[in-house]
This record gives sequence, C-alpha cells and structure tokens, in this order.
Amino acid sequence: MSEVMTLGEPIVTFMSKDLDRGLVDSINYFKFLGGAELNVLIGIERLGHSTEYVSQVGADPLGKFTLQEIEKYGVGHQYVTIDERNWTAFQLKELVSEGDAQTFNFRRNSAASHLTKEQLAGLDFSDVKIGHLSGIFPAISTTAQETFRDFAKELTSRGITTTFDPNLRPALWESEEEMITTINDLAKYGEIVMPGINEGKILVGSDDPSVIADFYLQNSELTQMVVIKLGAAGAYVKQKDGTTYTVPGFVVEHVVDTVGAGDGFALGLITGLLDGLQMPEAVQRANAVGALQVQTPGDNDGYPTPDELNNFLLKAKKRG
Repeated sequence: MSEVMTLGEPIVTFMSKDLDRGLVDSINYFKFLGGAELNVLIGIERLGHSTEYVSQVGADPLGKFTLQEIEKYGVGHQYVTIDERNWTAFQLKELVSEGDAQTFNFRRNSAASHLTKEQLAGLDFSDVKIGHLSGIFPAISTTAQETFRDFAKELTSRGITTTFDPNLRPALWESEEEMITTINDLAKYGEIVMPGINEGKILVGSDDPSVIADFYLQNSELTQMVVIKLGAAGAYVKQKDGTTYTVPGFVVEHVVDTVGAGDGFALGLITGLLDGLQMPEAVQRANAVGALQVQTPGDNDGYPTPDELNNFLLKAKKRG
C-alpha cells in the first residue's frame, strides 16, 4: 500500500566539512542522500504516511548506498530498478556560514535519466491517493521527460490528485526559454500547482502572486488551486472559484540552508491533505515544515516527526 507516489532522480551529496572553503579547496566531505522528489517522500514517511518511489540507480557503490538509505528511511522502493550500464548521480556541496551553499552536479547520463516509460508498465496505483510531480526529473533527459509525461497522464487518467512543484534548475536545461515553455506545459498535469514567488517571476514574468496564480489556473482545466511560496512571508493561495487568502509563515531566528525547504513545503501540504486538514491548515503545516528544514544543513534532516511538528506549532502559537 502506498498513499503517495512520485518518480525522480536520487542524488548522493558529498558535503564539505570545511567551513567557507569552497568546493575547490575543501578536502573533507561526508555523504548523504537527497533528491527533491525523494526528499518529499522521506518527509511524508516521517509524518506517518506510506510512499512509493519510482526511479533507477546504477550498479555501483553509490547506487547500493542509495538503496540502503531509501530502505532506512522507510520509503517504498519496489520500483527502483538497477541500471548496469549507467551510474548513480551525485553532487558536491560546500559548507557556508551564511547564504546558499553552491553545488556542482554529476548527473548527465545518470541511471535515472535512462528510466523509460516502458518501465512504468508494472506500477500499481490502486492505493495511491496523491501523485507528486516535480520539474526536475523531466529536465535531466529527453527520455526522462517522456517517462514523466506518461507517469503524469496515468495519474490524471485514474483521477488521482496531483501536486506539481516547478523546482526550477536552470543548469539542467538547454536554455531558459526551453525551461519556461516546458515547465509551464508540464504544470498542466497539476491539480495543485506550487511555484515559489521567484519561480513565478521567471515562468510568468511577474512577482505578483495573483498574476502568477491566474496564469496557472487558466493554463489547465485540471488545475484547481495554486499555492505560491512566499518564503518567510508564508504562502498565497488562489482557487479556481476565485477564493484567495494568505497563510502567514513562521519566524526563524537563524537560516542555515534553504535546500529542502520547498520539498518540505510540498510534503507538509500533501500530508495535511492526507490527514483531512482544511486547506489553510494544510498550508500552515507546509510553512512549518519548510521553516524547520531551513534550520538544518542537510537536504531533509529538518523534516519533523508528528510530535516535533506539533511541538513547533504549539510553541509558535504561544509566541503569538
């Protein structure tokens, strides 16, 4: 049984232990597992819901590490296949005292980029309630994009609720124009579309939340709601029926690393819906998980357990 299913590319990250030395001069590294779509599933499992991950890794030490970590996190992995010819993607990440850390990716021709639509044939969607879609996977290869489209079509044809996060990664696209055109086309598969305010400025040409929301609501008959991440300010919501509101964010004293915050927002919203919360409360949870994640250096180590989430919300309520 899996309540949430997604497909994506796992990334093994080698993170520097040498503060502010950059990727060239850093010598000491430690490794952990990430990848936007996988991050979402890890957080969903941590909040008590079942998941299934569709992907492919190489027959190499990093591939074995990936499978080992996925199993440790409790994420469903019966559809993670092993590619004997291509390698598992990885990246280098610097350690910084402030600002966003720089990364360098080694993912061209990765095992996941060779995942074909034919490999989706055996997927069991019978218990899936939400399919999560991210704009990263279709950016890694033409093959991946074809596979993504088939996966998205399968979800929507079965009436499964879909969430779409643009997750812009300009370095993976041939040009910004191609990225904008393709991402906006793929967003049509999302019943709930979740761009960040800065992503909206790139994709729509405006940083006005209402303008961004209107674009995606008019972009597809399927799209019923747009939730725009405003960073520390929270999130702006607009529905197909014209209902709009803003859910305030949470004060964070010290931001360590923003990586994984957007994925935290997505998993917070998804689990909120699975737990039967009204949309404002689900968005509040999304804001909370994102706020918790930015206080940690990894990609998913700030995602809370139910008790940790409840304690965070309770303390925030007491602070007023």
